[in-house]
Amino acid sequence: MRLLPATCLALLSTLAPSLSAAESRLPVVVELFTSQGCSSCPPADAMLADIARMDGVIALSLHVDYWDYIGWPDSFASPDHSARQEAYARAAGERMVYTPQIVVGGQDRVVGGDAMAVMEKLHAHAGAVTPVDLRARCHGGELRIEAPPAPLPGPLDVQVVRYRPEDRVDITGGENAGLSVAYHNIVTSWRKAGTWTGEEPLAMTVPCEGSDRAVILLQEPGPGRIRAAAKAGR
Repeated sequence: MRLLPATCLALLSTLAPSLSAAESRLPVVVELFTSQGCSSCPPADAMLADIARMDGVIALSLHVDYWDYIGWPDSFASPDHSARQEAYARAAGERMVYTPQIVVGGQDRVVGGDAMAVMEKLHAHAGAVTPVDLRARCHGGELRIEAPPAPLPGPLDVQVVRYRPEDRVDITGGENAGLSVAYHNIVTSWRKAGTWTGEEPLAMTVPCEGSDRAVILLQEPGPGRIRAAAKAGR
């Protein structure tokens, strides 16, 4: 089932919050755990393309490596992505991981092929605000991350995510043999750049080489709830 971007955007915009001077709108962060070797994943990959075009949403595609053994090694897969999904499972007290799976806001886990359930979670998160005025800019090979002091429930991990906007893969083996699949917002690296308590201004500079785009996430350890997020300008 494909989502209609205009319809989705209309649903999300109905919950746009009224912001105080000390608040910013919190983007809805959507993480899709997927694999080129998973026969159930192409519909979820297509749905992520629609989600990625919606205002107020940061959509990321994380390819896992644990299906590589069934006949097609995923060209975007990383054991780091598999480890992140496993960490989410442990935080939720779950023992199994699967694809496709979507995690919304670092909190809610949804079967990635269930479009209605995904939309319900997007709608639920669309009204969230944050006290963090997070800014990021990539220029001259450096990514500058800044935010003024803010009241936080505890220290947050500063996550730097690099991603490729789009690529297409002709799959010639495994469960999806014969398919040509377009992937969107493909995560190419994910690293923790530091920790921030909110007591002092956030001012951090990390390398930002190459053409991949960048997103900054401030997330509770665990991984847990995402408290702030921003795409890096150029």
